[in-house]
Amino acid sequence: MNHYVVVDLGFGDSGKGTVVDRLCAQGSARAVVRFNGGAQAAHNVVTVDGRHHTFAQFGSGTFTPGVRTHLSRFMLVDPLALAAEAAHLRSLGVPDAFDRLTVDASALLTTPYHRAVNRARELARGDGRHGSCGMGVGETAAYALRHAEAPRVGDCRSPLRLRKVLRRVREWALDLFPAVDVPPVDDCAEAFLAFGAGVRIVGGEFLPRLLREGPAVFEGAQGVLLDEWHGFHPYTTWSTTTFANALELLEGADALRLGVVRKYLTRHGPGPFVTEDPELDLPEPHNAHGDWQGGFRVGHFDAVALRYALDVVGGVDGLAVTHLDAPPVRMCGSYDSMERIPLYTNDLEAQERLTRRLMQARPLYDGMVTGPEDIGRALDTPVLLESYGPTSADKKGPLTSA
Repeated sequence: MNHYVVVDLGFGDSGKGTVVDRLCAQGSARAVVRFNGGAQAAHNVVTVDGRHHTFAQFGSGTFTPGVRTHLSRFMLVDPLALAAEAAHLRSLGVPDAFDRLTVDASALLTTPYHRAVNRARELARGDGRHGSCGMGVGETAAYALRHAEAPRVGDCRSPLRLRKVLRRVREWALDLFPAVDVPPVDDCAEAFLAFGAGVRIVGGEFLPRLLREGPAVFEGAQGVLLDEWHGFHPYTTWSTTTFANALELLEGADALRLGVVRKYLTRHGPGPFVTEDPELDLPEPHNAHGDWQGGFRVGHFDAVALRYALDVVGGVDGLAVTHLDAPPVRMCGSYDSMERIPLYTNDLEAQERLTRRLMQARPLYDGMVTGPEDIGRALDTPVLLESYGPTSADKKGPLTSA
């Protein structure tokens, strides 16, 4: 198959970045296409020589010279966060990340005004916080659903239009939360116009041409169990985390659908987590408590939740299993209240009822997870890539080359 689509089947943080890094480092892909989410993504990559970067908007293959990043029309682009990320990459010896970046003109823009509303709204929830990343991604998506003239990347090439749409977003933010601290429109516009002048902004005809030039990895963000329609509402993301966006962008081109899972499960912030076990001693050098997301939680392998994720996405061609260097954990094959999580279609009320059921569910353990074969058997899916550490050299399996 020509291309790859990499999707996290869990709650995020399963290791998508390290999988994408391996595919690019070994020459299996020449470009990374981002197809959902925005600056709230956190895909950790560690190079063989010890450099570490948390990829948010740039593709996780950027450490490999020549690999390009394309931010598709489904991305929510934060120019200020992109600039900060590029600066960190420069400090790590990658000076040309922006030179290798293309951005679809129709992608939505995340502004400081969206971020301010996001944080104010989350704070107002008090003890009922949803675990937002605080980056304004959800507010960007919600604003665009209600306002036809939401800011888009292409506006960064038009000073008059940019100031007009930014002014409206700023007024919206202050109407909702008059006390929020937001920058003047001119300051924001100046930064966004500089972004528009410095990055290559393209139209919809660009991506098919890019895909004809060589294999690409479509890199997803967050996880299927956080999907806007199939996650456990309201502890979800405003993003389609399944293969759907990538398949639309591929327009029928062949792609291998790869589902990423950990040897054990993790979750940032509140929400159902049936196999959670705070007593598990599993060090996480790149994950910790977040000011906005909340605590970083760990638990045993949950075949019930991951079978549900496979149902949601319609199956995968194979699995990439990460963190196989961790100690053995228990295998949850069913819950005390259900053996399989029901699948609903675009019904958030049903998802919320499901969330309440899962909050009360208890795991039934029927074995241990010691290696990838246990996971492949539990999910009835072949394991195509095994990861025993953070670098590309720590991977093996049918998808790896010498």
